[in-house]
Amino acid sequence: MRDFGGKVAVITGAGSGIGRALALELAARGARLAISDVNTANVAETARQGSARGAEVEHYELDVSSRDAVFAHADEVVARFGGVNLIFNNAGVAMHQAIIDTPIEDFEWLMGINYWGVVYGTKAFLPHLVASGDGYVVNISSVFGIISVPGQSAYNSAKFAVRGFTEALREEMLSAGLPVGVSCVHPGGVKTSIASSAKTPGRDTKEAADQFEKMARLTPAKAAQIIIRGVEREQARILVGADAKFIDAMQRVLGARYQEIVYRAAKRSEPPAVSPAQVPSQAPAAGQVSAGASGSAATAASNSDSENSGSSSVPARNAS
Repeated sequence: MRDFGGKVAVITGAGSGIGRALALELAARGARLAISDVNTANVAETARQGSARGAEVEHYELDVSSRDAVFAHADEVVARFGGVNLIFNNAGVAMHQAIIDTPIEDFEWLMGINYWGVVYGTKAFLPHLVASGDGYVVNISSVFGIISVPGQSAYNSAKFAVRGFTEALREEMLSAGLPVGVSCVHPGGVKTSIASSAKTPGRDTKEAADQFEKMARLTPAKAAQIIIRGVEREQARILVGADAKFIDAMQRVLGARYQEIVYRAAKRSEPPAVSPAQVPSQAPAAGQVSAGASGSAATAASNSDSENSGSSSVPARNAS
């Protein structure tokens, strides 16, 4: 897609971070914007900034983990704008916890936002993108959709799933000759608030956020420019940041051997995700979790730049 002028772009998780930066970059390029977030104050501020750049902007409250809400949102956007050209499925949350300590409910909570939110957004808007004659799907995965790391099993699962889903979608659009481009985005360290709002049972959230801040080198504005440039070039895989390019190259060269490097690096930088004392003497009975598990999805957070699972109060940010 070479020209964004007059195109209708839908962006989830647009309350801050990469989602807001995408909205403002597209506003400057003349796009018409339908932006959403679970945090109404944040997305309203994004809308204000977009309008100040001369764009036509409507903002919505949206929980991407709700299938009904996402499909109703698609109908609402089409009724308002008359059609849709682009969908950026950006909303996401983060969580750091060992598999043995993670309640099943927390896996379901994260997958509901980070994976099913992408599926719902794609399915709800895809017929309208096809009908536009010039459509585009941009799904946000992560470098953790390229490699896995300790303590990120739920996040890795969702981001690998987003990658597989998006690559299959691209192949289907090409083989069917349908007028819809597809890109999967893999951000590295981007300076958003995803770490400070992540769910990190048993860890100091501020310490984790400070560590992330030191590693994150790219601003959301720069990340958005890279993503939009990738869409212009219709790239299948958009790598955001030098670290993303390095990680992608490492996995390509080493294959499964990258796991040894990641394991050793993680062991040096922080305590092990699982200690021997945490391992239960026997598997928990059905419906139970290990004694080390803390919290559940009911106490958890919200989506991307702030999508919400519907039952939580802690804001989370875009997945990057």
